[in-house]
Formats: sequence, C-alpha cells, structure tokens
Amino acid sequence: MFTFYKYHGAGNDFIIVHNSKLDFNDNFRHVHTLCHRRTGIGADGLILINPTQKKGIDFEMRYFNADGYEGSMCGNGGRCAIAFAKKSGIIQNKAYFLGVDGMHQGFIINENGNEVEVSLQMINVDSITPFENAYYLDTGSPHVVSFVDDIANYDVIGEGKRIRHHKNFPQGTNVNFVEINEDYIFVRTFERGVEDETLSCGTGVTASSLAYSLLHPCHEVKVKTRGGNFKVTFEKEDTTFTNIMLQGPTCCVFEGRIDL
Repeated sequence: MFTFYKYHGAGNDFIIVHNSKLDFNDNFRHVHTLCHRRTGIGADGLILINPTQKKGIDFEMRYFNADGYEGSMCGNGGRCAIAFAKKSGIIQNKAYFLGVDGMHQGFIINENGNEVEVSLQMINVDSITPFENAYYLDTGSPHVVSFVDDIANYDVIGEGKRIRHHKNFPQGTNVNFVEINEDYIFVRTFERGVEDETLSCGTGVTASSLAYSLLHPCHEVKVKTRGGNFKVTFEKEDTTFTNIMLQGPTCCVFEGRIDL
C-alpha cells in the first residue's frame, strides 16, 4: 500500500509518488498497470520524487511513460514535480532538481488553491535540423515540429505514428503539429511512450516555440494547446538557444492510496 498524488500540467496528467524510502517497485509492468486508464489510476506517466544527498539539489525526478518504461525528460512532469515539492514542504518558491537530462531549476509563479503556475528552465538547445518539411530538435526529449494548416481537423494520430516510427529515428520521436496564428501558436502533440495524442506536452511546446522563432524571430512565444496555455521565453543566437523557460499551469487533482 502506498500513497500517490494525481497531478496534471495543462491536461498532461501524472501519478506522483514521494519515494522517500527509495522502495517503490518501478518494474515496467507495475508502472504500466498504475497508468492504465481502465484498470489502474490512469495517467500519461508516473513520476518518482526521490531524495538526494547532492549539495544544492532539492530532489531527483525519475519519469516513466505510460508504457511502463523510464522516459526522457518531461517538461510538464517537471513543472508538476515542482508544484508537488512545494505542497510537500520540500521547497519554498524555488527548486533545483535533477532530471534524466541534468539539473533543472524552477519557480512557483503564483498559487490559487490546488492550481499552481510554474516556470521551469529547460536544457539549452544548440541544434535544429531539417526533416522532410519539418524540423527536428531535442529539448530534453526528441521532437519533430511540423507547421500545418487547419490543425483542428489534422490527422495527428495517423501522421504522428508515421513520423514517430520513421527510420530516421531508431529510438522513436515525439511529433508536434503547429498552427501559426496572429499572436500565438497552437500545438498538438503525439507522444512517444504514451503512443497517443496528449492534451499538452511541455518539451513539445518548447520545441515548437524554438522552431517557430526560426520563421518569425522572437524571444517569447505564447502557446495554446488543447489542455491549456503556456509562455516560452529564451535567448537566441543563430540556432543556439539558452535560458529557455517554460511557464504554464499545474493542478493537484486528488491523492489516494493503492495496493496492487
């Protein structure tokens, strides 16, 4: 029997476990069962908040996709982890944590009950390469960004699966479809590991914003997704991006106990 917390970051939902004794069973079948939407708790992924003895680090975050396997960095997951750390008293309004792609810092922007606005610093990006009529880049997770029209009726699942399994990406990739509007971009994402469209994707929103800046030079992008709104800011020199900040909403939905 263990306690879990259900969070979502703009509709991208997670099971969070405070793994203070480092005794959580992270076997992929166990994680997959917990994430299953009909026979488990249901989530796009599971996050372990692990203690650390490393100086200057508040916690370590391990992220598992819904398929049960440990994944690459999850931007919305990282923002939810920060909100959970504040709720649990691990941090105040600033966090330093270790993810699979290295150290991250993040900030609590504001709080309204269970809803918390969180800004997360992403890793630097120094390469964006062309792929078909799109772009490929890594924002802690690999992403293809394709600019499309009429995104509401676009075949995100079919085209997402095709690109996700393309021979150019032997380890797979996430795929973002982006519609450019007057003062914002609209992003829909097919996520590797979830193998479906998610309501939002933090690393995908980040990748889409950076790719957009190649077409429309800027240092701030407003982003809408089916799950909520984001703001991405960054510094840019040619195709090198630094000080990338992903800001958006998180929400603690409920907590519970489960014994599998």
